[in-house]
Amino acid sequence: MVAGLSGGVDSAVAALLLKRRGWNVTGLFMKNWEDDDDGEYCSSRQDLIDVMSVADTIGIDVEVVNFAREYRERVFSIFLEEYKAGRTPNPDVLCNSEIKFKAFLDHALRMGADRIATGHYAGVRESEQGFQLLRAEDGAKDQSYFLYRLDQRQLSKALFPLAGLRKREVRALAREAGLHVAGKKDSTGICFIGERPFKEFLMRYLPLEKGEIRGLDDDRPLGEHDGLAYHTLGQRKGLRIGGVKGGKGSDAGSHEAWFVARKDLARNILYVVQGHDHPALFSDALTAGQLSWISGATPHTHWVYGVKTRYRQADAPCGIEAIDAATCKIRFAAPQWAVTPGQSAVVYESQMCLGGGVIL
Repeated sequence: MVAGLSGGVDSAVAALLLKRRGWNVTGLFMKNWEDDDDGEYCSSRQDLIDVMSVADTIGIDVEVVNFAREYRERVFSIFLEEYKAGRTPNPDVLCNSEIKFKAFLDHALRMGADRIATGHYAGVRESEQGFQLLRAEDGAKDQSYFLYRLDQRQLSKALFPLAGLRKREVRALAREAGLHVAGKKDSTGICFIGERPFKEFLMRYLPLEKGEIRGLDDDRPLGEHDGLAYHTLGQRKGLRIGGVKGGKGSDAGSHEAWFVARKDLARNILYVVQGHDHPALFSDALTAGQLSWISGATPHTHWVYGVKTRYRQADAPCGIEAIDAATCKIRFAAPQWAVTPGQSAVVYESQMCLGGGVIL
């Protein structure tokens, strides 16, 4: 058994539980990013120190492997291409399917392991229909959304020891075991961005392409943007065109905040509307591509499912209509706010994650 160790409390407790259950555990620390790894934003050096301390306390060996090349080719390059195309990608989804459950899994199998484990909050079970991906017990921490692209082979090799635990229980187990990471702050995101300003990071790879900001309702010029890549649907902050949320009576419309509603890539125009509840911010349906269904088959087209169009969103009742093998239409029972191209639409049936696709 090879357990991924990130330097955080979740992966540490996952390895601890496996060791207590009698598994022969080897820890594996993945280095996925090398550019500007100076400790200011990307904490891999400190994370490795924490991993070694955890492994020593638990009593397991650790191997360090560098997947920076695979990460750049399979995750970061796609991340940049999506932003260039005006979409808003989710690199965590790609990182799981391409690195943690592909590059890491393949490496573990070459080491002689039969299974891998991670500190994800999710569950997996085997049924007559195959392996199923389940939500975690802790709904506030559930990460099945980011794992929806896993296939039957990947799930058959995966263990998620934290599936039935809540975060507070995980920290308590870490404290009881004397793991110094028991109180360590959760990671804020993907390493190559960390806590740095997102726009500042993106500007290093995507050149500024200034263009107009216009009102969608009247097409009047309102300001200037630095590039469509730096904006996402539903965005409110950073537009630099004024507008104070609030307003009452006849002045309500003129004082409400501005929100990004549309991108015109051909003309490099960013369209905005006033008010969080403007009709242009809502969608009755979406089209998804790059479909990945965990069972290998498209869900029944006339059943009612739940869908998330972004992480931490409540399930929205929906129906699925297959267009072809590569795309489908997802229709909402009620209009959804700021459905964003590039993000993932992930479909659920009760506690089971069925898979999903990228919003087109």
